[in-house]
Amino acid sequence: MHKKVYEALNWASSFLKEHDRDENAGELLLMWIMGETRARLLAELRMEMPELEYARFVEAVKEHVSGRPIQHIIGYEEFYGRKFIVNENVLIPRPETEELIVAVLEKVDSYFSNSSKLKCVDIGTGSGAIAVTMKLERPELAVSASDISEAALKIAQKNAEALEAEIDFRHGDLLEPFLNEKWDVILSNPPYIPNEEKTNLSEVVRDHEPHNALFGGIDGLDFYRRFASDLPKMTSEKALIAFEIGAGQGEAVADLMKKAFPHGKTEIILDINGKDRIVLIRTCCIEE
Repeated sequence: MHKKVYEALNWASSFLKEHDRDENAGELLLMWIMGETRARLLAELRMEMPELEYARFVEAVKEHVSGRPIQHIIGYEEFYGRKFIVNENVLIPRPETEELIVAVLEKVDSYFSNSSKLKCVDIGTGSGAIAVTMKLERPELAVSASDISEAALKIAQKNAEALEAEIDFRHGDLLEPFLNEKWDVILSNPPYIPNEEKTNLSEVVRDHEPHNALFGGIDGLDFYRRFASDLPKMTSEKALIAFEIGAGQGEAVADLMKKAFPHGKTEIILDINGKDRIVLIRTCCIEE
């Protein structure tokens, strides 16, 4: 018997809720399977679904209930209004990271008198979301990006090609591929979850996203310590540095950076939920 769109959505909503998953997942999966926008889908609630599409929908909903992220099922995530290919080799871009982009773009415009010759690098690029977005939002920047994972770099390169962003990708551990050069804008969303929090994570994250992109040592600060040690060797005289951080890590990361750049200005920026989200450093502090 054919199911109508609203019947399929009602079933999915109940099934997802029953298994402690977000009820909205059904809508996203149905949009993907039917190739429709949300507005179009909701306008066609009484339309009958082809049996094959309904069967695929049921299978996709059950797959998500079993723990697989929606983004891995549909193959992409939206970030800053663009679609980025994702799989199990890269961290799924989060909306919070868009706030890092917003903060950095604003500071690039106010801190530098001319951005046309600036060199920007994204450390631990994963899907390439930060590097690609920076290049597309400020085409005059020369953007490079690195990752220790070759599999992640392949995804990042695919995203850069699909979105027509010219990025210089390099394979290597953290800052290692860039130490012999000077950089003006340095960005990173490093692993910052404390190891002991592994058991508290949703199985969707814990079992399907790369652990080397999630966990940052006992207190979650290992990568920031490495940044504090090496960054002064690779920054231009006047540089802008920004990190995404975990909730409650602002003061600790800011202290590390103040020691690394004692003459700079370090600030903690809160996200839309009022939690620590970004530490931003201007290495040459001038009044704005």
